[in-house]
Amino acid sequence: MMKIKGNLLMQIFIAFVIAILLGIIFGPSIEVIKPLGDLFLRLIKFIIAPLILASLVVGVASTGDPKQLGRIGVKTISYYLVTSAIAVMIGLAFAYAISPGKGISVSTPEAAAEVNETDGVIATLLNIIPDNPFTALANGNILQIIFFAIFVGLAITLVGKKAQPVYQFFEGFAEIMYKITGIVMWFAPIGILGLVAPVVGEYGIAVLMPLLKVIIAVAIACIVHVIFIYSMAVKKFANMSPIKFFKGMAPASIVAFSTCSSAGTLPVTLKNTQENLGVSRKISSFVLPLGATINMDGTAIYQGVAVVFIAQFYGLDLSFLQLLTVVLTAVLASIGAAGVPGAGVIMLAMVLTSVNMPLEGIALVAGIDRILDMFRTTVNILGDASASVVVAATEDELWVDEPEEVQPS
Repeated sequence: MMKIKGNLLMQIFIAFVIAILLGIIFGPSIEVIKPLGDLFLRLIKFIIAPLILASLVVGVASTGDPKQLGRIGVKTISYYLVTSAIAVMIGLAFAYAISPGKGISVSTPEAAAEVNETDGVIATLLNIIPDNPFTALANGNILQIIFFAIFVGLAITLVGKKAQPVYQFFEGFAEIMYKITGIVMWFAPIGILGLVAPVVGEYGIAVLMPLLKVIIAVAIACIVHVIFIYSMAVKKFANMSPIKFFKGMAPASIVAFSTCSSAGTLPVTLKNTQENLGVSRKISSFVLPLGATINMDGTAIYQGVAVVFIAQFYGLDLSFLQLLTVVLTAVLASIGAAGVPGAGVIMLAMVLTSVNMPLEGIALVAGIDRILDMFRTTVNILGDASASVVVAATEDELWVDEPEEVQPS
């Protein structure tokens, strides 16, 4: 597999800085380079479905033991639920400390307050099972693709020798997708430039000032969660240096910050965890696609801050029971939430409904949702990566020294 060299990482970082400067200098007119970002997004999106299918089938089939797969699944989901609960509590704590909703005046356009209806928990769980797996692949429904891939991988294991040609096909297919991912990554600096500059150009300081306290609360809460929770997790369970962890995930973090999509960043996240952190493909191909869909730590932080902000804006006092409901709802709402831009708004609607708060409050933060989405998506993918490191370490599937020489081909 092609490794992301240091010079490419530096190019991505330089492109990010240049994009910010261009956005500040040229303002909205920098929108002219947006097609470069759209091109990069399309390149990433076109490999997501086949990459998940191939890598997950190989990962499950190579496990060879349904009991081990079940154990990995329990560890993964437990980690995601616990860290999400911690995340929303951190968001609530910093929201109350900063009080972003007191003493401000924000206009609320009616169009921004319109929110799509959400499915219930039962319907969401049932929707994991695809009516047609090929339709799921065509539509890019990640949870349904994961469900199909897991069953194919399990069936290959149960069938045994006769299914080896199928396994070899998916193994070769996965290698092809990894190679394509490496090629796409060389376009990352240009893509980052086209994604970030128009956003900076669109949102000037004047627009952000009234809601600056909201942005600060979300940003600080995200930084605290990442530095303390993920650092402690990888150090305690995997004995991995937090510096190595964050350095290894730097390319994926920049892509996540720019694209605001956990699913769109998935190919880069897979690449970084396998090559830079030494997580086996068997673990990463299961933990990461699942995390891109159900692990929303950054979004959970956003829910906590947004709920307190909206409550303070409307002069509402939240009881302890309501705060507990916010925590539980935010964690449960993360299951099935799509890892795409704007998913946080849908989750926020569910949380506000659970505590009988006005949905019109969503319009208050709608104007800066893209800015907040950058922070929360970065936290989301770092949470996925930390889970893969922790689970891999507990399953003895983490190669600390030279993963590229011992990883299965």
